[in-house]
Amino acid sequence: MAFVKPFKAVRATGDKVAQVSSKAHAVYTPEMLSSKLARNPYSFLHVTTPAYIDPKKERSEKERFKLVQKQYADFKEQKIFTQDKIPAFYIYKKTTASKSFCGIIAASAVEDCLNNTIKKHEGTLKQRELLFENYLHNTGFTSEPVLLSYPDNAKITGILEKYSEYKANYEFTTANEDMHVLWVVTDASDIKKITSAFEEIDTLYIADGHHRSSASCLLAERLKKENAKHTGTEAYNFFMSYLVAESTLSIYEFNRFVKDLNGLSPQEFLDALKPYFTIKNHGQAFYKPSKKHAFSMYLEGEFYALNLKEAGYTFTDVLSKLDAQILYTTVLKPLLGIDDIRDDSKIVYSQNKSNGMELKTKVDTGAFKVSFGMCSTHVKELKEIVDAGLLMPPKTTYIEPKLRSALTIYEF
Repeated sequence: MAFVKPFKAVRATGDKVAQVSSKAHAVYTPEMLSSKLARNPYSFLHVTTPAYIDPKKERSEKERFKLVQKQYADFKEQKIFTQDKIPAFYIYKKTTASKSFCGIIAASAVEDCLNNTIKKHEGTLKQRELLFENYLHNTGFTSEPVLLSYPDNAKITGILEKYSEYKANYEFTTANEDMHVLWVVTDASDIKKITSAFEEIDTLYIADGHHRSSASCLLAERLKKENAKHTGTEAYNFFMSYLVAESTLSIYEFNRFVKDLNGLSPQEFLDALKPYFTIKNHGQAFYKPSKKHAFSMYLEGEFYALNLKEAGYTFTDVLSKLDAQILYTTVLKPLLGIDDIRDDSKIVYSQNKSNGMELKTKVDTGAFKVSFGMCSTHVKELKEIVDAGLLMPPKTTYIEPKLRSALTIYEF
């Protein structure tokens, strides 16, 4: 049984929301960030980038986070942000040139992460968990929901369709021509229908935001210990989530780029691949695999098709059938010497949503020696691995929708 509840979001006023909300901070280059900050005084990036005030001044992690909190308080003081008076669910729809996503922003229970009602498909780094937990503790808010998926549900779909006929609280288009629409759900009957529908769902899956959800669990544990009057209803026992039907998720693959051949010559490396793969040289012609257990490889100015020889590889469980795991088991670890694919500096990942030619261009610069591409993972595959109690290798999936920061803000 999944537990979600409405909350009092802090939101930008309707006339400023398009200027306030932003992409996630990490996607901006320093040049893009400076431009955004200089041109838009209302951008939430002014909150998350306090060093812009004096970029030469060094600050401790705690000092930086406290300055973020101060900037956030200033935005509230200026009435750029206001908090809703009563708890609500928030139906949010994002429409791109190719797809539309619609789901519910809610407060999900930390307890559901601990009891495995909310399941994760990737491992997390303790250092990043602690960083995010410290950020939450010092700032007192989160501006980016964790993306959760649920099995398609007719009751929830009915509510989403009902509100799509109503006038929205927000409706704006961003520079990349994506449309963003948000409805505030305060009707008691609809709130009950939403909570009841999720109570009938056994499992939710984290699609994006593993570190944020883990950090929320750490924060709840920390604040619980600090609060002698802890009841379990405090805001820190929940985290902001965006819940979408699993059929609407878009999943893309990540390319792998490796800086050297671990002492092997190109021909020695090709020979070492032969026990595991049939190899076809495509020369200069771009090649992208179209089926599972097939890979593209770019080496020494040429594309290759690698197809797994199943006679030379043993499938032991559902994880062993995953392409990212196959590549790690047969190539990255034994041949290229990459044991810890989470932290090894020899390997770099890049999502392959649109630019497959990165496989060639990044290697041609000389920064990498070889690159690998594969097919995307299906949501069914993801669920089978998670339900078996296993975790995918890092950077197996690039999942959309990607959400804007500060459409709704959750305070602890």
